[in-house]
Amino acid sequence: MKNNYYFIYSFSNIYKKPSQLSEVTSQIIYGEKFKILSKNKNWLKIKTLSDNYIGYLKNPKYVKKFNPYFKVSNLKAKIFKKPNISTNSWLPLGSKLSVIEENKNYIKIEKNKWIKRKDIKKIDHKEKNFVKIFKKFLNVKYIWGGKTYKGIDCSALLQIFFTYNNLFYPRDTKDQIKYSKINLKKIKYKKGDIIFWKGHVAMCLNSRQLIHAYGPEKKVIIMPIVKTINRIQKTAKLNVKKISIIKY
Repeated sequence: MKNNYYFIYSFSNIYKKPSQLSEVTSQIIYGEKFKILSKNKNWLKIKTLSDNYIGYLKNPKYVKKFNPYFKVSNLKAKIFKKPNISTNSWLPLGSKLSVIEENKNYIKIEKNKWIKRKDIKKIDHKEKNFVKIFKKFLNVKYIWGGKTYKGIDCSALLQIFFTYNNLFYPRDTKDQIKYSKINLKKIKYKKGDIIFWKGHVAMCLNSRQLIHAYGPEKKVIIMPIVKTINRIQKTAKLNVKKISIIKY
């Protein structure tokens, strides 16, 4: 049961244990590749291959044969039943898409599922502007374990830049701190600096501002760097643990 499969639903929670009462630790999105480690009734224990994350899925929809050729490049892409006939469903940024039919303005990814070309890029497209990726999530709700337009947490906001560009980067802040080898000792910040606290991470947009999915504000927000550091120290009693840089 260790074959590779591809998730084919918009997105779904990954749980710490095989129970919906268990903690949601992450999410899996459309077209994401995973291995099945074990099966238990309606639950699968899986490992996502983009970041080696292990957890449990309930009643997942998946296939074995899948040839991703495009990916969603906007925050979300509406699903159409037919060209020009929309549904109320969406796919999140980074979703990988196979193609079974296409025309000038749409691609067909499954039966009765079409996506507009304006919402997608080729699978090997690289977005070097990390600020552009992060800002897509501005004002998106903060949700622990989330990594989509419906809600995202701080470590997923950082990780999504790398996974969109088909690069490995850990899912959780504790692992991101270890994975980021560079540790800068500085007072002045600059664009691309990553600021780590225990259990939290933020990314500098320039020398004055950072962006993060911030629990107390309940959303992805841009804030002044120094004021944020002081606020976290005062309210959570946490000091900056490490300063690294976005390197790719």
